[in-house]
Amino acid sequence: MMLKVATYNIHAGIGHDRHFDMHRITAVINELDADIIALQEVEHQLIDDQLLLQFLETYTDYKVISDVTFKRDNYDYGNVLLSKQPLADVIYHDLSVAGREPRSLIEAQLVFDNKKIIIMSTHLGLRPFERRFQVQKILSLLATRADQQTIFMGDLNEWFLWGRPHRWLKRHFKQSHNLPTFPARYPFLCLDKIWVSPANALINVAVHRSPLARVASDHLPIIAKIEII
Repeated sequence: MMLKVATYNIHAGIGHDRHFDMHRITAVINELDADIIALQEVEHQLIDDQLLLQFLETYTDYKVISDVTFKRDNYDYGNVLLSKQPLADVIYHDLSVAGREPRSLIEAQLVFDNKKIIIMSTHLGLRPFERRFQVQKILSLLATRADQQTIFMGDLNEWFLWGRPHRWLKRHFKQSHNLPTFPARYPFLCLDKIWVSPANALINVAVHRSPLARVASDHLPIIAKIEII
């Protein structure tokens, strides 16, 4: 059995053209047609007289799990997991570094084809020392899940592919894909990642480069096909 997952930094609905339009974001989400999508930079505004989470469920085929990391301009702000399948055992892991923007990781369990898969989604910090701390914490968490198939994805903000956080993750997952996703119009930075354990479960991974995706956010989404082992 195959599972399709994607990760997408939606830049709070503000596109490359600097216009706010969550309808474009939901259209890109529907283009992806993945089983699970991790979203970053989600700002919980009122849209079309609906709360954002209701809006997402209205205009897509997904159920929503929200992870609010802080308030920005009086709006809740953080990460979201979208899933067409029921997710269970949701845990929120704090990855915050003192004096920096709060960060966290969503963990959930998916039962798919009678098998359990751990889903993890995050958005790491902008400074190298933050990412080093956060990746070490994530690796400690992954070590306790070593006997389960795991999908780890998100915006890692790690533009330096020879940096320690990227090398640590590559060593753990025994694989790496370096696909440019930022900025969306002319991408050259490989900020967004999907990692899978065991490594041979990752069938392929690609950037979603539709005309709408190139304008809807400042990041392009990436999507992967994963074999359930």
